[in-house]
Amino acid sequence: MQHGTTTDPLILVGAGLASALIAQRLAGGSNNPPPILMLEAGAEPFGDHTWSFHAADLTPADLTWLSPLVAHRWSGQSVRFQAFSRHLRSGYASLSTASVAQAIAELPNLQLRTAAEVIELRPDGVTLASGERLPARCVIDARGFNPSPHLALGYQKFVGQEVETTHPHGIEHPLIMDASVDQHDGYRFVYLLPFSPTRILIEDTRYSDGENLDRAELARDISAYAQAQGWTISTVLREEHGVLPIALAYDAEKFWAERPRDIPQAGMRAALFHPTTGYSLPDAVRLANLIADAWPLGSAALAQRIRTHALKRAREQKFYRLLNRMLFRAARPSQRHLVLQRFYRLGEPLIERFYAGQTTRADMARILMGKPPVPIHRAIPCLREAPFLSQEPL
Repeated sequence: MQHGTTTDPLILVGAGLASALIAQRLAGGSNNPPPILMLEAGAEPFGDHTWSFHAADLTPADLTWLSPLVAHRWSGQSVRFQAFSRHLRSGYASLSTASVAQAIAELPNLQLRTAAEVIELRPDGVTLASGERLPARCVIDARGFNPSPHLALGYQKFVGQEVETTHPHGIEHPLIMDASVDQHDGYRFVYLLPFSPTRILIEDTRYSDGENLDRAELARDISAYAQAQGWTISTVLREEHGVLPIALAYDAEKFWAERPRDIPQAGMRAALFHPTTGYSLPDAVRLANLIADAWPLGSAALAQRIRTHALKRAREQKFYRLLNRMLFRAARPSQRHLVLQRFYRLGEPLIERFYAGQTTRADMARILMGKPPVPIHRAIPCLREAPFLSQEPL
């Protein structure tokens, strides 16, 4: 088997969050960063997205190297339910498509090619749809989520509109969950990110059993929400939408047995995301660190390191998948908001660890103790993970 030379680039297939973080981390990790070629099949790298994280999700060192990609920061955040509202002191930050694209464009060791569809990946290079063959020292596949029968899912569906209001909207910190709204299509909440006194992202989100997304319906609900808040929208600046996987059950060994052993997988392609929240940035940061710490490695050796890391993460996330089964299968759709309402009455450090994917055994006991917000007879069948993987994919 041929191997790429030391002068060949690292090829990142797919211009999304995972590739951007890998490139940024490698660029800042040494005085002689490797040449990187990032390939995007479409015309627009990085799509049209907002990626957010809680300050407690990352270490101070991670926050430093990630800083060039960050578009907005806030010193706190809030949640709102039908029974209560709460302000949390935990910091919050967001990356935008524009901020990521600008930071990546400034990396002197990186070349980005769009309209470059990859039809074959090899450990030592790729082949484009045009027939062009490109050599590589290492190839990483970061082309986005790939469904698998070994991963049973619910879905987090959303439409977000960044708008200008005619008068100040009055939101100072992110409202990461306004679940005081009417509940339908599963668990519904509105997510708000204030970018200026009159500019705000309004995102209508549903935790639903099905993946079908009615963008027009959610856009109408965004308009109705703004009106209910007393806001008049003068301009819709942009719109984003998505359907994120929420893991109910996962046989990671079988999932990874279907993945190539000599091509590293990254990001959502590697099923590296928070099973409950759908946030992918903290896991993408961890993977970027792993790659930087192991560099330089060829494709096969790096693929094995990532596989080992991903299998370990899957074991660590077993509790979150249990909670998801309780939310999606034990709780009736109209009552799912009660599960989250109960969770947000817990201590702030516990909530921070939950979002960071670092829930302790004591946290688990605290989350589960007391009267459960779901019927016991519906909860018991959800305890075991395996039965959910023996069914047809949702």
